[in-house]
Order: sequence, then structure tokens, then C-alpha cells
Amino acid sequence: MTERSPQLLIDLFKTQGVVTFPDLQAALGRASRATTFRYLRQVKYLRSYNHNGRYYTQRDPARFDRWGLYSVGDIHFSRDRTLGETLRRLVRESEAGWTQRELQELLRVRVQVLLLEAVRQEEIRREPVAGFYLYLHRDPSLGERQLQRRQERVAAAQPSAEAVSGVDDEIIIQVLLTLIRHRGSRPAEVMRLLRGHSPPIRLEQVVEIFARYELEEVGKKGGPMNC
Repeated sequence: MTERSPQLLIDLFKTQGVVTFPDLQAALGRASRATTFRYLRQVKYLRSYNHNGRYYTQRDPARFDRWGLYSVGDIHFSRDRTLGETLRRLVRESEAGWTQRELQELLRVRVQVLLLEAVRQEEIRREPVAGFYLYLHRDPSLGERQLQRRQERVAAAQPSAEAVSGVDDEIIIQVLLTLIRHRGSRPAEVMRLLRGHSPPIRLEQVVEIFARYELEEVGKKGGPMNC
């Protein structure tokens, strides 16, 4: 049997990219969990922040996008390792705060519980803006700066929002029917499913309908999220 070493895990990551813990054990000659973790600690690695941390990959800063995230299909990794730490960093570093929906779209997982927990622990704070909650830096001066920038963006976008609000009943019906057939679809997915519709349906219209009827969580366990 090949002598066990951290290099075996590095080689596995290079060839497979994303692996499970049993894959790591097999690479080390069917090592025990304790032995596998001992060698794994000698390697720069990440566990997925979704799928209950089932997947492992080698930590490579070059893979991260501008948000410090990296995905392989529906498996997601963060430079912060955990979803909670990722949320707190994103809020702290943001220019104009984040809404729950924005974070959910970015991270592609549910974030409501962790956001509320971070607020209760006073690690971040939230303020109502234009009918939704905005999550902000816990430092009062930094948070106020984020809040002001968001308010400016909302005010600047108001004219285009008014123009989009004129979506007619036919478009609304098409979007609702699509969600009935494809529960849990997001605006971009609805757009893809309605491609070729005449007249064309714009993404801004779909987003407006989602917001107007609170459709973000339709078909998902637990119903709408109102945090």
C-alpha cells in the first residue's frame, strides 16, 4: 500500500475537484475518520456551505469570484468556510447593505434563519427600506452610510419602477401559470421558460410581478419569507 501522506489528498483534489469524505478515506487506503481528518488538517481545503458540508475541495484563491464564492454545479463554497461567516462578511463589506432576497439569489441557499440569528446576536443590524428589510453593518456610522446609499439607489430607480409597474394581466397570468407548473422557479428561470412569448416578456416585468405578489418562495417548504 502507498504510504499515507497529505499529498495523496492533494492529488485527489487535483484530479477530482470536488470529493466526499469517503473519497478522502479511500485515497488514504480506507483510513479511519480520525486518521483522515488528521491528514486533511495538513491540506488547504474547504467544505461546501450547502449539502450539510458533504463536499470537499482544495482551497484555491484563484477560483473565488468577486464575492469570495466558488461553485461546482449546485455545490457551493466560500472563502469564509461557513454560510454564517459568509453572510456577516458580505453585509460588513457591502456598499449599500443587502436584502434577504439579494443574498439568497447570490448564495443560492436559504439565509433567513442565519440573518435573523446574526441580528439577534447584534453582529449585523437591519432597517426597513421601501417595504423590505435591509441588512447593515453593526457599526452605527458604517451602517448609516450603507443605508443612505441604498435609499439613494431606491430613489434613483423609482422612475423605471413606475414604468415597469404597468405589466398587463396577460403577462401576470403567464408568470403565475409558469410558477404553478415549475414551483420554486426564480425570475431568471421563469424568463427562460417564457422565452419566445409574444409579445416578449422582460426580466424587469417578471421581477416586478414577483415583488408585487411575494412569489419568491412559492412552492417551497415553509411558504413566503417576510423577514
